Amino acid sequence: MRNIVLTLALVSLPALVSAQAVPGRSYVMQAGASDLFEKQSSELVMASTKNQKVRQFAHDMVRDHTKSTADIKAAATATDMKPMPPKLTPDQSRDIAALRATKGTNRDKLYIKQQKAAHAKALALHRGYAASGDVPQLKAAATKIVPVVSHHADMANAM
Repeated sequence: MRNIVLTLALVSLPALVSAQAVPGRSYVMQAGASDLFEKQSSELVMASTKNQKVRQFAHDMVRDHTKSTADIKAAATATDMKPMPPKLTPDQSRDIAALRATKGTNRDKLYIKQQKAAHAKALALHRGYAASGDVPQLKAAATKIVPVVSHHADMANAM
């Protein structure tokens, strides 16, 4: 019985950890990296896709993630935090490289696949921070961003 309880606890641990908010500075860095990935991957695809739905989705990603970057930066600055320019994570850099190496409709398919994963991760980050973040101004920004990212996830999943 004890092994079953321990196994259930270990299986549930990742969900509990991902639901917890990260510290404010880490949230700013992770959100910035997420937005930067969205913008760079979307700009790359907009330059090559022939699919109007993919082009419009990519356009919306650039617009909305530029705004969320500005919102988070403004919230961080209002707390005297000095946010660093966003940097891609190694995984995000590999995803961008994979997009660059792929052409045509295969690039569109890879882009949508990456967008689904990226938005799921971003949604967990923003929801977690909106629910239990440690900086009120950033919590407010995260709360505003959640419905936008949720809509993006829905759009990506419908493609």
